[in-house]
Amino acid sequence: MSPQIQAFFHTASSTYSYVVFDRAGGECAIIDCVLDYDPTSGRTATTQADLIGAFVVQQGLRVEWLLETHAHADHLSAAPYLRGLLGGRIAIGEAIRQVQGAFKALFNLEPEFRLDGSQFDYLFHPGEVFSIGGLTARALHVPGHTPADMAYLIDTPVADAPLVFVGDTLFMPDLGSARCDFPGGDARQLFRSMRSLLSLPDAARVFVCHDYPPATREARCETTVAEQRHGNIHVRDGIDEDAFVAMRTQRDASLAMPALLLPAIQVNIRAGELPPAEANGIRYLKIPLNGL
Repeated sequence: MSPQIQAFFHTASSTYSYVVFDRAGGECAIIDCVLDYDPTSGRTATTQADLIGAFVVQQGLRVEWLLETHAHADHLSAAPYLRGLLGGRIAIGEAIRQVQGAFKALFNLEPEFRLDGSQFDYLFHPGEVFSIGGLTARALHVPGHTPADMAYLIDTPVADAPLVFVGDTLFMPDLGSARCDFPGGDARQLFRSMRSLLSLPDAARVFVCHDYPPATREARCETTVAEQRHGNIHVRDGIDEDAFVAMRTQRDASLAMPALLLPAIQVNIRAGELPPAEANGIRYLKIPLNGL
């Protein structure tokens, strides 16, 4: 059975979300969905998520999974909203527990906030095989950007051309790789994770989570292992681990903090749920002053 893919680009966060399904009228997974958030007003909206929901309904699909590649620092997850509309289970890698532990103290979260990942419906073990309807998929642990990053590999009838949704590991070849300076990030781990992805067959189709295109091209969501091995500016064949670590460390030191890191992380470690309402019925996000 050949996987079908529909991509959705969220311009405000440069994020790609995906619906992967076995056939029209069949089962699907939604990967890395986005909740619109305006930091100037503190308002959320479901405009982008509703585009995904409309597609799922139009195709007659049943949602089995709402997959997160990691706890994103650049957008809020819409997974709970889409689960409420369409069903499915919210899933992430089991190392999310480490990320929760790193940020609970920073945000001084409520004592009852658990560090066991139980906010998610399901936690994947590294290498775990699962199904999306008639499709066979595997959860690959690819730490480095964060300790909990997962890639999702989906088999196709052509054995040497699987699909892999790589989250924030590889970007398009002209952009390179993800940063590693968040809590728990590690450039050596990221190099090894990326090289493990690049050990897949050359024809494997690689779907990225973000694209920040230069003026010379439009945003793209798909490349191949062969294109990455030949042309990725950070991790192409011939670049060794020490050279990558030196480059990535120097580059990360020059990067500004993502604009939505503070709101996004405290929501996404809750599986996309907003913080509990306070006595006045309003939910609040915290901004730790001089905490980072």
